[in-house]
Amino acid sequence: MSHKKNQSIQNSTENIRLDKWLWAARFYKTRSLATEAVKGGKVHLNDQRVKPSHNVEVGHSLRIKKESIEQTIIVKQLSGKRGPASVAQTLYEETQDSIDLREKLSLERKAMYAGMPQYAAKRPSKKDRRKIIQFKQKQ
Repeated sequence: MSHKKNQSIQNSTENIRLDKWLWAARFYKTRSLATEAVKGGKVHLNDQRVKPSHNVEVGHSLRIKKESIEQTIIVKQLSGKRGPASVAQTLYEETQDSIDLREKLSLERKAMYAGMPQYAAKRPSKKDRRKIIQFKQKQ
């Protein structure tokens, strides 16, 4: 009677729903968010829109859009259980093109905001308050 108690990563012959795999791989915080993303066309399996109940297999390509970020990943392992992030990262591999594009967009965003002034959202110090009071009294 030998049972494997903690079998979080399953064999490639098992059927895992797309929404469940996305949740287990930590792309979405809840399964319902993963389901809504798939229904809304934010997730494409092998460049096709599919239903959340579609089965994922090892080797499938997923294109995931979240906010302004788009990732293309390859499924490496299947899992139906949500585990630690270190385990979730072993379930997929991001393509090199996707990594390069994300880095390029990140640099463009940083360059766009580089020239804008940085506002400190802090309370005025005692010295600043005194200057404000003096300014108001002069008017």
